[in-house]
Amino acid sequence: MPESRPSLILEPDLKLSVAADGSQSVELTGAWDIRALESRAVSLKRRLAEHARASLARWDLTQVQRLDHAGALLIWRAWSKRRPQALRLNPAQEMFFANLAGSGALARPAWRPDPLAPVRALGRAVLSALGHFLAVAQLFGQMLIDSAALARHPSRAPWREISAAVYRTGAQALGITAAVGFLIGIVLSFLSSEQLKTFGANVFIVNILGIGIIREMGPMICAVLVAGRSGSAITAQLGVMRVTEELDALRVMGIPYTVRLILPKVLALALTMPLLILWTSAVALIGGAISAKLQLDIGMTSFFTALPAAVPTVNLWLGIGKGVVFGALIALVACHFGLRIKPNTESLGAGTTSSVVTSITAVILADAVFAVLFNDVGIALQ
Repeated sequence: MPESRPSLILEPDLKLSVAADGSQSVELTGAWDIRALESRAVSLKRRLAEHARASLARWDLTQVQRLDHAGALLIWRAWSKRRPQALRLNPAQEMFFANLAGSGALARPAWRPDPLAPVRALGRAVLSALGHFLAVAQLFGQMLIDSAALARHPSRAPWREISAAVYRTGAQALGITAAVGFLIGIVLSFLSSEQLKTFGANVFIVNILGIGIIREMGPMICAVLVAGRSGSAITAQLGVMRVTEELDALRVMGIPYTVRLILPKVLALALTMPLLILWTSAVALIGGAISAKLQLDIGMTSFFTALPAAVPTVNLWLGIGKGVVFGALIALVACHFGLRIKPNTESLGAGTTSSVVTSITAVILADAVFAVLFNDVGIALQ
């Protein structure tokens, strides 16, 4: 008795035939499953769309050898998700198209205004800010503990890391701070000169530039530049170490990364910021003196001779004190966001951006606190 051979599975195809009475018929043949459609789906989709435009055409799927959900979905979409008026199917095929017809489009839920949405958003923002504040405070407390421990044992202090951090955050920032400070001094002097000439009060340019730069603009300019330059670098460095699991490796080896990585950066910025502020303020005053010479014909010798009498010394100490606070604050915020980086590149970029923005915002808030606390200190016309 001869063995029965399996029927040959044909490639998916369709053809359009026109009867003598002018009626059109579309017949599908072959295998219409995902494996067969893998290489011909685009061409078949185009041909199905062309034949589906004939709304009165009869569709015959009884010669289809194999049909799965992928093939049925391709045909169903060509029909614009509606059954043709004349359609021939076998029972197995009927199940696919019945399921597709019954699924339909998911109805979108009606939009309802939420009057408490702003309150919830505000609450989430407050809780997030509070969480960051507590984390930075905890990090600051850990720095105090580590500093006290190293004060008892100075030989264990990471002097090499501190020296490297001082060089990176201080010496390498002299150029950019000097350039920006010089330009800011020229701009402030130029704008103030135009107003002072109107009232014949040219000599007060020394008071305006001296107090404005030494007390406010010098520390603020320096803090913003350091936050954008050194703060972002600190966050990116710690973030990369977290992505590459170097922090976990230090923890496994029993090495406290707060002492080796965070404390040197905090101490370095707390040390270099006052020096950078003195440097930036000095260069800004030179720029302001040059502009005053050109605008008001006040000699540079006269400018710097009158400066000590016009600006009380307490303003200089106030600017230095701001530098210590601003430097430590920038380093703590940068380290905080660096330690919160998740092991992916998107989190690294977002964390670095948040670090810079938060550092600048924290510096402005701290400067506002200084302005309120020392409102009547060092402000006196001579």
